[in-house]
Amino acid sequence: MTSQIFAGVDEVGRGCLAGPVVSVAIILDRTVDKTLMADSKKLTPKQRTELSRYILKHTRSIGIGACDNHVIDRINIHNATLLSMKQAIINLNLLPDLAFIDGKFAPDIDINCECIVRGDELKPEISAASIMAKVIRDNEMIVLDKILPVYGFKKHKGYGTIEHKTAIANFGPSIYHRFSFAPLSK
Repeated sequence: MTSQIFAGVDEVGRGCLAGPVVSVAIILDRTVDKTLMADSKKLTPKQRTELSRYILKHTRSIGIGACDNHVIDRINIHNATLLSMKQAIINLNLLPDLAFIDGKFAPDIDINCECIVRGDELKPEISAASIMAKVIRDNEMIVLDKILPVYGFKKHKGYGTIEHKTAIANFGPSIYHRFSFAPLSK
C-alpha cells in the first residue's frame, strides 16, 4: 500500500517595501500534531519561533526559495513570488505527489498543484509552510536591521509603516528597498 506525499507551500513578504519574498515548501511527518498549525499572521513572534522548532522536528522535508528586491523589481512581485515557490518545491529532497499552494496561482512546475485561497487557515501543510517562511524572513530582516538600523527593519520587517516611510523620506532608500513599489516608484 502506498500513501500520497503532500507538500504545503506559502510565501511571506509580498507587500513589503524592502527585503526578499520568501517561500517555503514543506512535507510534514506523520508524527506532527496538525491541530497546532495556524496561520502565521495570527501568532505572536514568540509563538511562531516555538512552533517553527516543533515543525522542524516533525518534518520529512523542507525547501526554501527566495527572490531579493532586485529580482522583484526586474520581474515584478507576482512573478518573483511564483519563482520563489518553484525554488522552494525544487529544494525539497523528497518529491511530493501534490503541492497545496496558498493563493490563486501555482508556479510553473511538473508537480500536481492545488491552489487554495486562504490555505494557511485551511490546510495544516500550508500553515506550517507559512510559519516557517515568516520566521525565516523575519530573521533576515533582523539581520538587515543590524546593517542599516536607521530604517527600523527589526520592528516593521520592511512593511510600509509610517515609521518606515518616514525613514525612507529622511535617509533615502537603501539597496534593500524595492524601487518598483510606491512610494519609491514615484
